[in-house]
Amino acid sequence: MRNQRFRIINEEKDELASVCSVDSSTSCSPFESAWPTSFMTASEHCITVHAVTKASPSPIIYCTENAHHDKHISHIEVSDSEPGHSKSCSETAVSKKLQDVHISARLMEDFLELARDNTKNDLETCGILGAFLKMGTFYVTTLIIPKQESTSNSCQAIKEEEIFAIQNEQSLFPVGWIHTHPSQSCFMSSIDLHTQYSYQVMVPEAFAIVMAPTDTSRSYGIFRLSDPVGMSVLKDCPEEGFHHHNEPADGGPIYEHCSNIYINSNLRFEIFDLR
Repeated sequence: MRNQRFRIINEEKDELASVCSVDSSTSCSPFESAWPTSFMTASEHCITVHAVTKASPSPIIYCTENAHHDKHISHIEVSDSEPGHSKSCSETAVSKKLQDVHISARLMEDFLELARDNTKNDLETCGILGAFLKMGTFYVTTLIIPKQESTSNSCQAIKEEEIFAIQNEQSLFPVGWIHTHPSQSCFMSSIDLHTQYSYQVMVPEAFAIVMAPTDTSRSYGIFRLSDPVGMSVLKDCPEEGFHHHNEPADGGPIYEHCSNIYINSNLRFEIFDLR
């Protein structure tokens, strides 16, 4: 079925001409082919689970304007609502310099829509974020919703070979992941921290988005492990499941908010829902 999925996608690419309009103030990456701007909603099920269920608003268009940079790119402000974890990546002296990451303005909203049924049933939902790197900036262009096993406080991807197939097919960097806390507050659990370590040890810019729709103080957070302090704590931790991590000796946080993430309204992305 995986081969069938990619065959469908490639046929659509071949049949459609680029609809990316370019003027003197706009430039596109080499990936200029485009798909239709219409898309499926999460409640519609006429597309099989092995196909792309939703494109927002059209995938495989990565356009950024050379002029008027601030018109379509906005910085995600760091929240100070959680004591002990309020420092950002750039504000924490021990953390290394990171390259910027751009995400679509629709990414979090569309993920919540896809997770809606699970959220109603108090089940977590997770997804993997894929990006390409251009001129020192990561652009998140793919959200993969894998087959998964969920509880009210955990989510485990299965059939991971399907995830790797998409990443390899499109030459994507695994720059992070996104998951819901359907009935919990917005924070990183001990299991979340170990998951984040597995991403961040591969790509230093990797980040975790936590969506907490019932948290009235903060509905989402974008986090990473502090480096080297938090990374060292997780590297040396042999525990599994939910457990306690001792605070670092220097009193710094194990994880922190990211300030190198930007919302880019010109950035399109595609969603692979493999469930």
